[in-house]
Amino acid sequence: MIYDFNTVHNRKNTNSLKHDCRRQFGKPEEVIPLWVADMDFMVPKPVEEALVKCARHGIFGYSEAGESYWEAVLGWFAEGFGYHPQKEWLVKAPGVVFAAAMAIRALTNEGDSVMIQRPVYHPFTQIINDNNRKLINNPLIYENGSYRIDFVDFERKIHENRVKLFILCSPHNPVGRVWTRHELEVMGDICLKYQCLILSDEIHCDFVYAPHKHTVFPLIKPELADISVIATAPSKTFNLPGLQISNIFISNPELRRRFIKEYDKTGYGHHLNTMGIAACECAYRYGREWLNQLLTYLSGNMKLIYDFCSRTGVKTVPLEGTYLAWLDFSPLGLSHKELDELIINKAGLWLSTGTIFGAQEGAQFQRINIASPRSVIAQALNRLERAVN
Repeated sequence: MIYDFNTVHNRKNTNSLKHDCRRQFGKPEEVIPLWVADMDFMVPKPVEEALVKCARHGIFGYSEAGESYWEAVLGWFAEGFGYHPQKEWLVKAPGVVFAAAMAIRALTNEGDSVMIQRPVYHPFTQIINDNNRKLINNPLIYENGSYRIDFVDFERKIHENRVKLFILCSPHNPVGRVWTRHELEVMGDICLKYQCLILSDEIHCDFVYAPHKHTVFPLIKPELADISVIATAPSKTFNLPGLQISNIFISNPELRRRFIKEYDKTGYGHHLNTMGIAACECAYRYGREWLNQLLTYLSGNMKLIYDFCSRTGVKTVPLEGTYLAWLDFSPLGLSHKELDELIINKAGLWLSTGTIFGAQEGAQFQRINIASPRSVIAQALNRLERAVN
């Protein structure tokens, strides 16, 4: 079927974090919300039908994913990435950030060093600090309008700080890079050399634009599977974050045992959201065509961003992956506070301020979520262009 991404759906009064929480976050009521990574599109029709069927059953007891769930998950990763995990590697969890926190607690001790690459998804900083680990930053190098990894700094800091865990964001949020096999291999070899474990957050793996290609981290070489925790979820791909479900792959039995032991300490248990199970299985079985059409649509939205930049002098990093554009406002010469004032009160937009991804690395940046109907993106950019001018 042909999917409609143009219709603007009214999401107010639906308990939407993105749309219903302006006042709680201190934002004017009239701002257009393009901040949190939450799409304004209806899920694929088969997913909607599966959820309706589940609701009509009318009984919502404890649930467990069966063999058909595993077959759907395996089929998705085999077809899309050539990745063939074994069933026993799978640990189901309510979310990727939850899983990252469990990995930190399970695989490191208080005071140990954990490394990230700023500007990067801000909850990583929070869970490292909240669990009393030492945060080590290997800042990405921004030059000629793109980002690259400082491998010399990467190795030096792992060695000098005895880093126990590296959190890899792949594809990278917010800078939109899809790491090449070479880049992943260099980082992997350094981690192997210093016995540094890796949590690879691959939640955006399905949002990759040609000619780029996502590589599931352990596919680089067999040795890397033994030191890796691979975090995936259908939540970004199919707009299901409210259903609280993710799939974590840990092939090393000892790492998996430690992870599950820490998980069990939370008392959360391994019984997932009933609706989440149904939605994930159905999405992975029947959602490929919807995703293909969505990627084409998002590419059109990104063209609006490029056109806006060409007219205003604002820069953007070419989007290789995710649906989150990283806008560089440094040509305006504003402080980050002045930039926030421009975005919120003059343009009337609610974006993600760059400083949350790194106080220094993101000071001149704003992240904009392009996963909304094109008319909304066009309206937002018109507002922004007027404010910039």
